[in-house]
Amino acid sequence: MIESNLKILVVDDSNTIRRSAEIFLKAGHHEVLLAEDGFDALAKVSDYHPDLIFCDILMPRLDGYQTCAIIKRNAKFANVPIVMLSSKDGIFDKARGRMVGAQDYLTKPFTKDQLLQAVQQFGVALQEGDL
Repeated sequence: MIESNLKILVVDDSNTIRRSAEIFLKAGHHEVLLAEDGFDALAKVSDYHPDLIFCDILMPRLDGYQTCAIIKRNAKFANVPIVMLSSKDGIFDKARGRMVGAQDYLTKPFTKDQLLQAVQQFGVALQEGDL
């Protein structure tokens, strides 16, 4: 298990998904911040400096791919792991996520175990300096 708790930003236009993720992540003793779209996320990334970001793909105004690409273009946040969230499980979606800098992909609806496993995977990599 990871020694320290992580600051995690969850970006999703669905209140249900945001709240579920918040409950699961807080159960894992992580600090959680929520954003309802890409623009909200960009402001919170700048203010909050999260250790890990979960980002929905299909959102109004600024989709997850655009949000991820903008975050990754900023040198200050280029090393923050981003896990894309989507109800689609297509190979094209996964490839496009990787192209804009996402490290992983989680299909919705996700379970508490799936979410915490992703957090643990990136938490260990962050602590070991692999990211």
